[in-house]
Amino acid sequence: MPVKPLLDHILGDDALTRNLGDAEARVLVEWLVDQAECLDEDTDQRDNFQRVRYLCRRGRAIARFVILWGQDRGRGAAGQLAASERFTWPLPDGPIDPCELMQAILSWESGRNGPGP
Repeated sequence: MPVKPLLDHILGDDALTRNLGDAEARVLVEWLVDQAECLDEDTDQRDNFQRVRYLCRRGRAIARFVILWGQDRGRGAAGQLAASERFTWPLPDGPIDPCELMQAILSWESGRNGPGP
């Protein structure tokens, strides 16, 4: 299956990058595109679209976490989001540059077993 329709789904999802800085948005979109390009072309098209939808949903939740963590009083909410989304990566110890946080989270996510539920 051609990867272009999968990439169009990612690139057309404005909610992925809403309220993120340019650097964090770029890192997130590049990671999602890399994940989509790694999907097995021999897999059923519907399965790949399901995986991309899952990745986009996870990407939106990660973006929301990064945004909340950067707010003065948002860390409690970020922690609750991490628990409800069952994020397995370690929470930051304190203030951290949003782009560095996004990179650390996505690096951790890349270590998981594949791009899907």
